[in-house]
Amino acid sequence: MQDLSLHILDIAENCIEAGAKKIEIRINEDTKQNMLVLEIKDNGKGMDKGTIAKVLDPFYTTKKMKKIGLGLSMLAQATKEAAGNIIINSTRGKGTTVTAKFTYDHIDRKPLGNITETIISLVATKGLNTDFIYEHHKNCKSFVFSTKDIKKELNEVPINNAEVLKVIRKSIVRELKNIGVIT
Repeated sequence: MQDLSLHILDIAENCIEAGAKKIEIRINEDTKQNMLVLEIKDNGKGMDKGTIAKVLDPFYTTKKMKKIGLGLSMLAQATKEAAGNIIINSTRGKGTTVTAKFTYDHIDRKPLGNITETIISLVATKGLNTDFIYEHHKNCKSFVFSTKDIKKELNEVPINNAEVLKVIRKSIVRELKNIGVIT
């Protein structure tokens, strides 16, 4: 994968396959500490300790139609290339949290990519049945986006309506610019 936003998309899709109805995506860009942290947390079915021990193996997958599971192993490789690490915490029946840490200015750190389109893609395809919370922090500034809050305001209009998605896209781009994230 060319950028980190695609890793986020892949993990979020795995969360949905695991039955998650709420997915939290947090990005923390701390240039003073020279650290980039991605965290994806869900309330899906979770994993037992045996599965957690195998999940970074590219030849292990829980999906019956696939023989390999490259998503998490590729993210783990990306963290190592940028002098970081990956931590996976999971409890059966409660959910999973994947935390990927990178050295912010490392020459081999992949770019964040188009996080706006990643969030829009998730909302457009899975937003009717899944709530997404996206938090982005850059140094001392931050913003939070929640589909649950938006759904309350929309009444009968579906969140994946084209006009709604257009407004959400503009809002995310504006808020990212306000906190100093280049989009």
